[in-house]
Amino acid sequence: QVQLVESGGGSVQSGGSLRLSCAASGVDFSTSLAGWFRQAPGKEREGVARLTPGRDTRYADSVKGRATISRDNAKNTLSLQMNNLKPEDTAMYYCAAGFSGGDSLEPSRYRYWGQGTQVTVSS
Repeated sequence: QVQLVESGGGSVQSGGSLRLSCAASGVDFSTSLAGWFRQAPGKEREGVARLTPGRDTRYADSVKGRATISRDNAKNTLSLQMNNLKPEDTAMYYCAAGFSGGDSLEPSRYRYWGQGTQVTVSS
């Protein structure tokens, strides 16, 4: 059984930083493509970043230069460092695994999801 548990969200002012973490069981991030997604109120869930087993990264245009996705193989955790946060980054952030192919920033391509961690950025 796959379980993903996110942490690290919070409330910050514009320009601040947060580091989100996702702890996994039942899936090995070192051999599985995984990603971070977000969903703001009234909006569709969207891809933020993804990391391949070979550590290739891909980012949404909206976060390029401000986000870094990484993993710790020993702890089997996936992280997302977000810098220079903006009010438009306010959303619930989710970790996802179980990629089935296709567009790796498309939420529908992932089978396993965490419960999310809230990020709120005030101006």
